[in-house]
Amino acid sequence: MSQVVVRKIFPLADEIAVRVGKLMLLLLLTYTKVSTIPSSNCDCALRLVFCFLLDVHLSHKYEALEMSEKYKSGEIRLERRSNEYWRVTFDIPPLNIFGPANIPQLEEIVSLLESDDRVKVVVFDSAVEGFFLTHYDFLAKPEESAKFPLGHTGLQALPDMLARLSRASVVSIASIRGRATGVGSELALASDMRFASRERAVLSQWEVGAALVPGGGPMARLPRLVGRGRALEVLLGADDVNGDIAELYGYVNRSLPDNQLDAFVDALARRISTFDRQAIAETKRLVNLNSLPSDAEIEPEWNAFIASLGRPAAQARLRALFEQGFHKPGDVENRLGYHVGALGSVGEV
Repeated sequence: MSQVVVRKIFPLADEIAVRVGKLMLLLLLTYTKVSTIPSSNCDCALRLVFCFLLDVHLSHKYEALEMSEKYKSGEIRLERRSNEYWRVTFDIPPLNIFGPANIPQLEEIVSLLESDDRVKVVVFDSAVEGFFLTHYDFLAKPEESAKFPLGHTGLQALPDMLARLSRASVVSIASIRGRATGVGSELALASDMRFASRERAVLSQWEVGAALVPGGGPMARLPRLVGRGRALEVLLGADDVNGDIAELYGYVNRSLPDNQLDAFVDALARRISTFDRQAIAETKRLVNLNSLPSDAEIEPEWNAFIASLGRPAAQARLRALFEQGFHKPGDVENRLGYHVGALGSVGEV
């Protein structure tokens, strides 16, 4: 699979530097996309240049920030263990944060699962220690997330891929070792089966603790697995759920001792891969009729997530998390449930 597109990370507090960057982007777009530039556009562009020159010291600061950033890259890796049995591994160090750069990769994999007439089972796992797949990339520019067209289902890109994974004739299994937080939990919920490391798996929908609304379908999927009361506990409590509790609630199929997880999942996947493809697909289709939410139930969740991002309460709570080390290796990412609970009334009016 292709590597994740390198992205630049701008400190949230440096609002002026970001504005200067957007100014230069606007200039580039003006002169590269318009072959014949009307005089009014020229005047506008000149005014922008003048403003930029007035703030040249800020642009130097902006450039220094860019040059000092550590570029991070990773991949979502596809391995065909056989024609019938595939593995998909999240390898986006250091935290397996999922962002716009990863959407084309996952889209390619989901499309392959839909179109290949031999594959019967796929297992999702992680190569990053301590993290299965975590939350969305809150350092990505909003326009990067907004650039993707609606998917085949008519949903936005991420919920579209998860809905298609659930409906694909291929059996999907999440093998959870480490944190499955936000997007990671949502991908696990969209998978057909979930198996967790008893000692090392942590699942959570942490978003409400940051004044956000989850956007990848957990309100539609989780109650069907664990019941309404426990779903509300997970979603509104916004706390970490360990492997044993996840099994007790039905959040996962089973939690297994960590040293048995890989062998168990591999044996189950290989067993399924030997069965008749049509029988697998037809059985799954009939189960789907009685268990999967409709696209209409999922669609409002992404819209609510995007709307919640712009609210002052979410901005205040995310800012507080960033100040404590959010998006960086360390205690906030390792114990996100604890840290959103420790924010108290930050952001409340």
